[in-house]
Amino acid sequence: MNPSVSAPGLPPGLGELLDRVAERQRLDFGHMASDVKADGSLITACDRWSDSAFVNGLAELFPSDGVLSEEGDKRVPSTEAYWVVDPLDGTTNFAAGIPYWAISLARFEHGKPVLAVLDVPPLRQRIVAVRGQGAWRNGKQLQPPALQSHPAGCASLCSRSIGVLQKLPNQRFPGKIRLLGVASLNMVSVAMGQTVAALEATPKIWDLAAAWLVLSELDCPLRWLVQSPEGIPAGSDLAQADFPVLAAASPATLASFMPWADALMA
Repeated sequence: MNPSVSAPGLPPGLGELLDRVAERQRLDFGHMASDVKADGSLITACDRWSDSAFVNGLAELFPSDGVLSEEGDKRVPSTEAYWVVDPLDGTTNFAAGIPYWAISLARFEHGKPVLAVLDVPPLRQRIVAVRGQGAWRNGKQLQPPALQSHPAGCASLCSRSIGVLQKLPNQRFPGKIRLLGVASLNMVSVAMGQTVAALEATPKIWDLAAAWLVLSELDCPLRWLVQSPEGIPAGSDLAQADFPVLAAASPATLASFMPWADALMA
């Protein structure tokens, strides 16, 4: 990756759509009651509004592209290109008044993400990745975490993967544990050099779509523990599909965390 490459511009209108949704979320933060969905997760009126804004906005900006979204149609579109949207990843944080959540968008072609945007409204940060070109945060190109030092040695787990610690009680976990409550940001924290690894037990396609490309562009190895999300046939219903994954800053780090990934699947 060439560190001199300037940040690419987003397709016309996409930045404005993201800005509009991010601003609405910041305004709604702290004022939203939540409901419980059938799967036990939370949803707010802001989730629903954000999902509708993206589905309608993307249809207007990219009329030939399909859209798969967390709160809408969860089937893989049959169009040549399509978007995978999580309009508000981290609803529990959002509803609880914890200022840490994200918007996750990714455009897929031939079964793989080619453009990814992770917007973090409370931090006013936007991470963009383009396949084959790299990744940027607020216009500044990111470097692979393998080229950085990691003195803190933090590792991200989720509420469903932390149980692996009980499965290997006699082995020392190779990281300082963090649970941030936002699957997409848990994974992308590895690419950002904030953590050395992330183990996610039940991420959905909308949780991982954007982070997947950011990680790939920054040379972070991924190990899909059950099934890969690449090349899923059109028409597949992904409402219940999980894609457990281990992401790491380097191959050596991946190897050191694999015993816990294997224990998760045991």
